Amino acid sequence: MVIVFVVLVLAVMVTANWYVWRRLFRDTTSGPGPVRRAGAALIAGGWLLAFGALVAERTGAPFWLQQVLAWPGFLWLALSMYLLLGLLAGEAVRPLLRRWLERRRPAEAPVRQAEPVPVGAPPAPEPEGSLPVAAPSRRLFVSRVIGGAAAAAAVGTVGIGTYGVLNGPSVKRVTVPLVKLPRAAHGYRIAVVSDIHLGPVLGRGFAQRVVDTINSTQPDLVAVVGDLVDGSVEDLAPAAAPLRGLNAPAYFVTGNHEYFSGAEQWVEEVRRLGLLPLENARTELPWFDLAGVNDIAGEEEGEGPDFAKALGDRDPARACVLLAHQPVQIHDAVEHGVDLQLSGHTHGGQLWPGNLVAAGANPTLAGLERYGDTQLYVSRGAGAWGPPTRVGAESDITVIQLASRQA
Repeated sequence: MVIVFVVLVLAVMVTANWYVWRRLFRDTTSGPGPVRRAGAALIAGGWLLAFGALVAERTGAPFWLQQVLAWPGFLWLALSMYLLLGLLAGEAVRPLLRRWLERRRPAEAPVRQAEPVPVGAPPAPEPEGSLPVAAPSRRLFVSRVIGGAAAAAAVGTVGIGTYGVLNGPSVKRVTVPLVKLPRAAHGYRIAVVSDIHLGPVLGRGFAQRVVDTINSTQPDLVAVVGDLVDGSVEDLAPAAAPLRGLNAPAYFVTGNHEYFSGAEQWVEEVRRLGLLPLENARTELPWFDLAGVNDIAGEEEGEGPDFAKALGDRDPARACVLLAHQPVQIHDAVEHGVDLQLSGHTHGGQLWPGNLVAAGANPTLAGLERYGDTQLYVSRGAGAWGPPTRVGAESDITVIQLASRQA
């Protein structure tokens, strides 16, 4: 069954890339030549770099090699997707453009009988305004217009989406009322940051922008809800070092990517940087309980989420805020009487139309929703995984302002 699935995926990818090559390079040229060969090399080379970047990251290849492959490889993933979408959209425009050109074609002039030319006389000059070289066919012209527009749209989309990520996350502010929150805690601010994804693409400079943004909001508490890194402590400790500069007490829970990167070592590293890891644990703050559970991915290492350990013996009269990386953990949170769960993981879909897939796999894609007596807030995340690009899912750091019903 797995083999059949792999074969189907490969068949779809080969077909899609052949289609992109055909529409961008074959249909826009009048015959075989260097442009078609260059197009084939570009597409094949882009996918080799993308595959190499993914393999290098997952196998722990030398970090310099990961960095060399990551930028072109991951950007090609985003660019190729939007090239395909742009060309598919162009199929709807193609017949309309041809019809428009047909209507604009001037009526053919009547054929005039040629006058005899005396023997030895020079040939008659061409009429003024005639074209000695044939213009491109309408089919070729239409293909060039649509191919050029699709390429420009794809490059522009990826460029703007990449700039948005590298420029740093925006700040969102959301007020969340909690029934059990005492009046003294009204207005308490929690800065929620998830999915920073420090790695071969996003490094120390990006981490510093995230820290500066958090500090600018002057929160009472910082919640780092998983997927901080994509790589080992050995490679990424310098990139994560700016976290030491957080001005408010900071708490951390693991995400699935920590378990690809050496979760145990990262828990110790964030502790060294001044953050307090909540590994299926709870701390009693003056006005509410703050708890955290490990990510579901930890189950393979015997370190999965344990809600009973984190929440089992707490005072149910106190408000409880839970840090849990994945939104799907909300159902366990409801069973254990959590008032508010803070999560990430979805990236809001990151690359449209990926939001459609992410929405189907998660109870909440982004934002605040209620599940019984429990509220769930899902951040779109501060960084990006794979392509350092976001389209239709702006990165964010959210300041949750708790509100007391007694105020």
